[in-house]
Amino acid sequence: MLRDALLPLLALVSAATPDAGLWAAEPHEPVDHRFCFTCHGTDGMGSEGINGPRLAGMEPWYLKRQLELFRAGGRGKHPDDYHGMEMQPMAVILTDENIADILEWAATWEYVPATPTLTGGNAQRGQQLYQACSSCHGANAEGSEAMNAPQLAGQNDWYLVTQLKNFKAGYRGVDPLDQYGAMMRTMTSGLTDDQAIVDVVSYINTLGR
Repeated sequence: MLRDALLPLLALVSAATPDAGLWAAEPHEPVDHRFCFTCHGTDGMGSEGINGPRLAGMEPWYLKRQLELFRAGGRGKHPDDYHGMEMQPMAVILTDENIADILEWAATWEYVPATPTLTGGNAQRGQQLYQACSSCHGANAEGSEAMNAPQLAGQNDWYLVTQLKNFKAGYRGVDPLDQYGAMMRTMTSGLTDDQAIVDVVSYINTLGR
């Protein structure tokens, strides 16, 4: 399944040339943004089928850190982090200049909250659970660069659920390079089961809209 999901992306990578700008002979040459469209959508709103999150409106400092983590192997290496393993080889080929170009390009997208998809969540219970999250991510899940915590409000809810499960299971936040992920993994200890995760994300869905 992972191999099948990667094939179209790897085909694009292998077919890329310096003229296409995916990785360039000259550092100033831009990245080919088709490289990102397959998973994150031509509008930057993400793709649930491939579990690629919304990039439109994502904080540049957070996006930069995650791309660098993927590139360095600090994320996307655990064999049970299927979607992270799809992203990791895509990031390995990026230069610092490519990452800067992606940040500039992603900044052209206006922030638009993702459409909620979750059902079966108890937002009232989620509000109680979210109190432990608010010290870093803010009362309205608006995020805080000072706390190295991204905005959660408006992100794809299916992506948030997947990542919370990954943190809790130890698929993410265990590599020494991912110090902030390690902090996040500790915080998920208060989410006792999958229902708690759905509940807290259901509450996040009510914020920032």
